[in-house]
Amino acid sequence: MNAADKNRRLSISRRSFMATTAGAAVLAGAATAPTRLLAASPIKVAGIYTVPVEQQWVSRIHKAAVTAQGRGDIEYTFSENVSNTDYPRVMREYAEQGYQMIVGEVFGAEQEAREVAADYPDIAFLMGSSFKEDAALSNFAVFDNYIQDASYLSGIIAGSMTKSANIGMVGGFPIPEVNRLMNAFMAGAQEMNPDIKFQVSFIGSWFDPPKAKETAFAMIEQGADLLYAERFGVSDAAKERGILAIGNVIDTQADYPDTVVASAIWHFEPTLDAAIANVKAGSFTAADYGVYSFMKEGGCSLAPLGTFEGKVPAKAMELVAKRQAEIQSGAFSVVINDEDPKSS
Repeated sequence: MNAADKNRRLSISRRSFMATTAGAAVLAGAATAPTRLLAASPIKVAGIYTVPVEQQWVSRIHKAAVTAQGRGDIEYTFSENVSNTDYPRVMREYAEQGYQMIVGEVFGAEQEAREVAADYPDIAFLMGSSFKEDAALSNFAVFDNYIQDASYLSGIIAGSMTKSANIGMVGGFPIPEVNRLMNAFMAGAQEMNPDIKFQVSFIGSWFDPPKAKETAFAMIEQGADLLYAERFGVSDAAKERGILAIGNVIDTQADYPDTVVASAIWHFEPTLDAAIANVKAGSFTAADYGVYSFMKEGGCSLAPLGTFEGKVPAKAMELVAKRQAEIQSGAFSVVINDEDPKSS
């Protein structure tokens, strides 16, 4: 999605959006999913993505869908690089073709997507969204990458690896799905070293490696010796300047064996599998599937250290193991902070 589309999404007021959707009282009493959502295996699933399926975030959804298709649970097809303005039309096309579930991300078409879903109450819609579910639109469920648990653990490692106590953080946009992971990372790093300072910058794009790289270079010149790579291009800058990086959503260590120490990985399989099961059972309804991204649900993990095995201080790894066990048991909860992260 380009900056203009994303800025358009950011201009949508939560208050005005909820006022509009809440007013859809014609769907009152629809808190229970239509029984016609009941489906035999395999079910027909369509993915609609505004970026290429190779992009970090969307690649996790696509991977989970391909895995489910390999098991025989679904028949899967997808459209990529769909513009936000064209998104509702593509949704309608798949709906008219008899697909039983449509999955995608509607960050740039929040209200329009819900209007389409209201016209097809027998189809399950599972969409990445910054808004919560609306009980009045019972066939529209939402999700997001709540992988703050893994981000926190990666921050602990980062905090132990920086020598200058100066970490550079490059993100796409200062929106909840980015902010919460950055804030969790920062909290983890500061648990290891409370004196760490952060340089935070957003490039205003989901995919602009040259701009991300240049932004990272500027942070290195300002003393950063470790980078948080929320966007492609950051790890390239770290590699060229001989410093370290922490990855996000996917594991890129194979591409940067001497650069990427660890990564917070998103596993979309628990989210998609729960939705598939509910469609098959006829129980799919408005819900927030974001909880399936939590570590205790198997929705995220810390990537193996690989080439950095034995190179991270033992004290840090002991804390990682302790916090991970506490997260999984419920004894420790990583704070979900969607506010804009600030440089310090």
